[in-house]
Amino acid sequence: MSYLIEKKKQLLKSLREKTGIKDERVLAAIESVPRERFVMGHLQHEAWNDIALPIEEGQTISQPSIVAIMTEALELTDRHKVLEIGTGSGYQAMILSKLCRRVYTIERHKPLLDTAERLFREFKLGNVTTICADGTKGWPKIHGMEQHPFDRIIVTCAAKDAPPPALIDQLAIGGIMIIPIGPPGEQMLRIYKKESDEAYSFRNLIPVRFVPLLPNDPKKREAAEVEAA
Repeated sequence: MSYLIEKKKQLLKSLREKTGIKDERVLAAIESVPRERFVMGHLQHEAWNDIALPIEEGQTISQPSIVAIMTEALELTDRHKVLEIGTGSGYQAMILSKLCRRVYTIERHKPLLDTAERLFREFKLGNVTTICADGTKGWPKIHGMEQHPFDRIIVTCAAKDAPPPALIDQLAIGGIMIIPIGPPGEQMLRIYKKESDEAYSFRNLIPVRFVPLLPNDPKKREAAEVEAA
């Protein structure tokens, strides 16, 4: 345990000095979330190294510096309602939950979502709502209720060349979306801002490597996987 504490201290120092994270709320959230609980047991000793790690279903948990950069770029306040596409391990959602009013998170792999939900219950997160669904379609209407527009959207998997239209539609005017864009080896982390119902702007942040954003429809997913290969 003391080894992990020391690695955490080193990582937080690196986030400040090398990555340039300035938002103390983001740093405090990262410090408070035990990343070792969100990785596979045999990899827990690597949890506080600044690297991505494999999780179940062929997915990954992003390296802490990328989580910090993406979270800071959202410019979160405790009034914001956030949509996350790609729950994965649940690590990013838990960090978001400490910085905003409510998190809605979508995962298409049911076993991953089940594991994340167990951790959310264990940590008594009362402001995270989950669903197993197709993230490319955004948050569905449930029991006749719509949750969008969302103040912020974060996508933890890479779209081929642009965000899915449903996500742009579900972003509030003035809202921010952060999403990796591009094929493997050419991905760029990009920030979108919705200017009006018809217009948005974007800027590139840094090159990244994420798993692809895939639809649930088997035929569309197979085609997307071929393109991403």
